[in-house]
Amino acid sequence: MLFFWWKDRRRRRLLAVPFPNEWRNVLRRNVVHYSRLTADQQRTLERRVQVFVAEKNWEGCNGLTVTDEMKVTIAAQACLLVLAFKDEYFDNVLSILVYPTGYIAKDVQIGRAGVVIENQQARLGEAWYRGPVIVSWDDALAGGRQEQPGHNLVLHEFAHQLDMQDGRELDGTPPLPSKELAARWAAVMELEFQRLRHDCHSYAHPLLDCYGTTNRAEFFAVATETFFEQPAELSTQHPELYDVLRGYYQQDP
Repeated sequence: MLFFWWKDRRRRRLLAVPFPNEWRNVLRRNVVHYSRLTADQQRTLERRVQVFVAEKNWEGCNGLTVTDEMKVTIAAQACLLVLAFKDEYFDNVLSILVYPTGYIAKDVQIGRAGVVIENQQARLGEAWYRGPVIVSWDDALAGGRQEQPGHNLVLHEFAHQLDMQDGRELDGTPPLPSKELAARWAAVMELEFQRLRHDCHSYAHPLLDCYGTTNRAEFFAVATETFFEQPAELSTQHPELYDVLRGYYQQDP
């Protein structure tokens, strides 16, 4: 109880400080979605960014110095996901690790007979349960500026964090607000997942990234990217998928 009181008090003090004009300019320059929000939504996003930036431990990797511009750009994209959620600041995410570009990470797998196989993988980002989110700055900035419509690294990795909020393994189903939505979610997401697998295996050109066929967790993250990045196309080509995502995010981009 004391911890929650202290956290609420700290946040009130943070929000008593006006949002810096320099940060607002960063949002206008680096986060395309910001200009598409209503005035009230912009103020809400700014408040979320203030808390998010202050509460996370920011670490630069491979010699990168993390600047306020980087923090605000990444925080705004993450907070866009939870714009309609009450008092959501991704409390389970303690640290944000920022690489200048894509990076090489060690991948460890257990093979037959317990043999440990170690590989090196090139990555743009990662999301860990109750751990850090790792992103490439180049790709986070490109996503914020919508240089590749439909692809947004920050939205993707923080969708994974939402997926993990129920304390379970990544399964493509975040905590849902009602039994009705949960039932529709299960049916629609599975149907759309199988549809994407069919389209990708048939060498079609689906709207959703074929990376979403990896598993259901990646499908949810990819669908989230498309929902915010290409909402008109998604609502036309996949109206049921758009509708369940709208019900979850409580937004209609």
